[in-house]
Amino acid sequence: GEFEAGISKNGQTREHALLAFTLGVKQLIVGVNKMDSTEPPYSEARFEEIKKEVSSYIKKIGYNPAAVAFVPISGWNGDNMLEVSEKMPWFKGWAVERKEGKADGKCLIEALDAILPPSRPTDKALRLPLQDVYKIGGIGTVPVGRVETGLLKPGMVVVFAPANITTEVKSVEMHHEALTEAVPGDNVGFNVKNVSVKELRRGFVAGD
Repeated sequence: GEFEAGISKNGQTREHALLAFTLGVKQLIVGVNKMDSTEPPYSEARFEEIKKEVSSYIKKIGYNPAAVAFVPISGWNGDNMLEVSEKMPWFKGWAVERKEGKADGKCLIEALDAILPPSRPTDKALRLPLQDVYKIGGIGTVPVGRVETGLLKPGMVVVFAPANITTEVKSVEMHHEALTEAVPGDNVGFNVKNVSVKELRRGFVAGD
């Protein structure tokens, strides 16, 4: 079936799980979708088969299956998405165990609510790797990137490594809105004084 295709050697399920882990995604939820189209519909055996197979695969990648919620759902019919489905009385709910504590629930929305927000290291020094540098008419040079640690504020003096260029930050924007400060996780553009777009490039890191 579709699941077998996704979990096969070059399947997308396999690829996405590996990508997520490689890119540093620490928390995972497995929604087993299309439960309405199993043989017979809403089959507990099919859910358990998929759960077992996916558990074994994500464990090989580096995830702990005990910390992953497995939820049988039907997106089309809304089963176990926001409310408990009467179609799967055999499903007693999901439960996860992790060092931050335990969580359990019945639906996908509860599994999403149980995801722990990552800590934002605002107390560390500023590190902002540049994804791009633009020259914007009437504004000037605007480096763009994601704040990894620390804070970025207008008026701050930053240094770009490895070129060792020092400059002042005139303004900081995210999604076309001015920010008084940018925190880790924010993708921002910031305007810098007296630096030409030719002096900066992708891969440089801004620090304070």
